[in-house]
Amino acid sequence: MNASDFRRRGKEMVDYVADYLEGIEGRQVYPDVQPGYLRPLIPATAPQEPDTFEDILQDVEKIIMPGVTHWHSPYFFAYFPTASSYPAMLADMLCGAIGCIGFSWAASPACTELETVMMDWLGKMLQLPEAFLAGEAGEGGGVIQGSASEATLVALLAARTKVTRRLQAASPGLTQAAVLEKLVAYASDQAHSSVERAGLIGGVKLKAIPSDGKFAMRASALQEALERDKAAGLIPFFVVATLGTTSCCSFDNLLEVGPICHEEDIWLHVDAAYAGSAFICPEFRHLLNGVEFADSFNFNPHKWLLVNFDCSAMWVKRRTDLTGAFKLDPVYLKHSHQDSGLITDYRHWQLPLGRRFRSLKMWFVFRMYGVKGLQAYIRKGSDGLNEALLERINSARKIHLVPCRLRGQFVLRFAICSRKVESGHVRLAWEHIRGLAAELLAAEEGKAEIKS
Repeated sequence: MNASDFRRRGKEMVDYVADYLEGIEGRQVYPDVQPGYLRPLIPATAPQEPDTFEDILQDVEKIIMPGVTHWHSPYFFAYFPTASSYPAMLADMLCGAIGCIGFSWAASPACTELETVMMDWLGKMLQLPEAFLAGEAGEGGGVIQGSASEATLVALLAARTKVTRRLQAASPGLTQAAVLEKLVAYASDQAHSSVERAGLIGGVKLKAIPSDGKFAMRASALQEALERDKAAGLIPFFVVATLGTTSCCSFDNLLEVGPICHEEDIWLHVDAAYAGSAFICPEFRHLLNGVEFADSFNFNPHKWLLVNFDCSAMWVKRRTDLTGAFKLDPVYLKHSHQDSGLITDYRHWQLPLGRRFRSLKMWFVFRMYGVKGLQAYIRKGSDGLNEALLERINSARKIHLVPCRLRGQFVLRFAICSRKVESGHVRLAWEHIRGLAAELLAAEEGKAEIKS
């Protein structure tokens, strides 16, 4: 395939992708196939002679699509959301074309520097404390990891190295093995399984803190576990607080847990992989209060912020905590600017050596949507829609509601007022509201189609 062929086939592929996404609602969301369905449909060996692009695209529809779970279908309600947008797809094309392996500044300066700036942009959208931003001379900063699982593991390994060196400095005869066998990490019993996996890989004990009636980790339960383990001669060193658990989107009490970790000199990692995108909206930012106590913070723009997988945003207050744990400098990776203090080499912030130009996706999405556009996407139910729905409800005169504002958001109130109200009345009212809301959304979609 030469450049001319690529131009032609590239346009065909863009058309195929656009048709796929526009028609995804008509596809069966979950495939009707059995394990091993694909092997009999393709040859046992690669072709000796080239296949045509037309044949490959036909096989995508005939062989691949029947086995695809359509994560972007409006009928997909499993696992968690996965982000996607046309600007991010275009940026991924450019990333593939540039094809750099950005393990160091010298390997591709723009790849490193754009990531640093984009992580600062995103940190400012979240109103993160200044300590988490790189700026021009900050001690912290952000890095794009492949997933929240990687971020948790990286944080745990960095915390393990930090506490080991601190204890060995205080007791020079103490071996690394002696420290390792006493280290204990903690997380809520609602934390993601990746936290447990991080403990397994890191070779440390991980203890689950019982959550309260709202499935949140509270100070009392954590403090009790810390005191019990310290009395047994163990060394608490790492706590994961989850903001938006996988099972029910519960929030650990960061304002309670944070001060304990600070007082006990325990690394606090905040995992907001699921819910973190919402914090760019001022009305949801209070859910992040307490992040100032954290040593590291992570969330996934690839879940809810229109940036395609993989893009897991991680910040640390002191980047030397990461580089101190992972830094190795073979002569073939060294370059003349690495000790200038002006740049960072992201190979020291992660487990792999190589890394893609992932910040291009953030740059495209942030610029083409703007902060206001991203906030509107998170909110989705706008004030205008809510006001229009209230107008329809009260004009129909079957039920009567009044609104209120909560932190600037227009909200419809539903109050049980009469002593004669039974559950049947509430169900009928709810079905009435749902019906009017469906009509309103259908009308809005119709307007959008006319405009397009």
